[in-house]
Amino acid sequence: MKTQPKSALIIGSGIAGLATSIRLQSAGIQTTVFEKNTYPGGKLTAFSEKGYRFDMGPSLFTMPHFIEELFTVAQKDITKYFEYHQKDTVCHYFFEDGTEFQAKADANEFAENAEAIFDVKKSDILNYFDSSKKKYDLTASLFLEKSLHRKSTYLSKDTIKAILSVGALDINTNLHQHNSKRFSDKRLVQFFDRFATYNGSDPYQTPGIMSMIPHLEQYFGTFFPKGGMHSITQSLYQLAQDIGVKFHFETEVDEIIVENGKATGIRTKGNVINADIVVTNSDVVPSYRGLLRTQKAPEKILRQPRSSSALIFYWGIKKEFPQLDLHNIFFSKDYKAEFHTIFQKENVIDDPTVYINITSKEEKADAPEGCENWFVMINTPSNKGQDWEEIIERSRQNIIRKLSDALGVNLADLIEFESILDPRSIEKKTNSYQGALYGAASNNKFAAFLRHPNFTNKIDNLYFCGGSVHPGGGIPLCLLSGKIVSELILKK
Repeated sequence: MKTQPKSALIIGSGIAGLATSIRLQSAGIQTTVFEKNTYPGGKLTAFSEKGYRFDMGPSLFTMPHFIEELFTVAQKDITKYFEYHQKDTVCHYFFEDGTEFQAKADANEFAENAEAIFDVKKSDILNYFDSSKKKYDLTASLFLEKSLHRKSTYLSKDTIKAILSVGALDINTNLHQHNSKRFSDKRLVQFFDRFATYNGSDPYQTPGIMSMIPHLEQYFGTFFPKGGMHSITQSLYQLAQDIGVKFHFETEVDEIIVENGKATGIRTKGNVINADIVVTNSDVVPSYRGLLRTQKAPEKILRQPRSSSALIFYWGIKKEFPQLDLHNIFFSKDYKAEFHTIFQKENVIDDPTVYINITSKEEKADAPEGCENWFVMINTPSNKGQDWEEIIERSRQNIIRKLSDALGVNLADLIEFESILDPRSIEKKTNSYQGALYGAASNNKFAAFLRHPNFTNKIDNLYFCGGSVHPGGGIPLCLLSGKIVSELILKK
């Protein structure tokens, strides 16, 4: 006779750890979370300085129904915890030749604007979005919503349908090749190539199936949470507390206790705490190298190349720029060289693509009057011991020069506050191996199958959630990893 586990321990309070804790606690399993930092949320946190507030980590909010689902599961009214609104403009794009393009949330408006600016027909854009949706619909239930590593996943109509439609998934061509076949305008190809960065990959290597990613923005929309992205963490943390989840901060876990092939608890601060279930929200590499150092590790999985990381400048800007929006992209001139430098040379090009997030566009209180809070990010390789001080200084100068030219200002004179986050500090703060933002890179067609599962056949009652395991990184996928883990536990 099967009995439901009575207790669960979760290592790490990242967004996936919070989601898992809410689901398990709501199912009647007493859940306790251990976090080495003084705050919950992992990468999804914030800070304030000199009148400026900055979200530190993820800045794009889409697919809010995954957040809403947690409040439904917990039987709580989301409006008492969390508010958000949809953006009419997804992102404002600036190309090196002076082209500007506002990507509208409405697909028809997007296509009409694209036809007016690029060498493309409206119908070609809409057909691309239809193809993107088809890929998502064919694969979401298989690759995103279930464990890829359970036989039951493959014994379904959805799986058979996906297999029969494999030709439409474009897994045998890379994303850049796919986009180049669909569009003749190089600016538009660069636009759609950019979506590879949503999982830290290279459009010249990652498979064409990744052309499904635009569907997430265009169909589900992009949103802004009241209070900024950090409010996602704050609302889920409050929800978890309200339903009885227990939290221990400044409590680093030293070891997952394994006895007779079964996880039985954890060791922290010299004490052993037992439980029926252990879930690690820590990156899979340090989970094995540290928490499970006495156990045999899946070396092939752990040796996979890491995704890209990021260099982020948090700038307090003493000027307002009406031509900028919440999300802004300033493209590099040579996209192929940019990604080659990141993934092959493990360095940063002198003309990087620059992303600027400005939450004071939506929340005036995030910056002093007449000022803006700029989250300025470029993609970088993961941390492999590069000379980051040189990369940071060189990149800072190149970014300031690029943005000054594009905006017609001397940007250096407008920066009155600065803080910096680089792959080393990302690794230190969030325990992400090499500072990679999405765990392993998705630069081959089997990447989805090569990610670590949400469980291990070697150790019973041990589960894995978060961006370094299935189904991947980013807020929606981390929330889904928490759902998959919870379902695996409850079905067992």
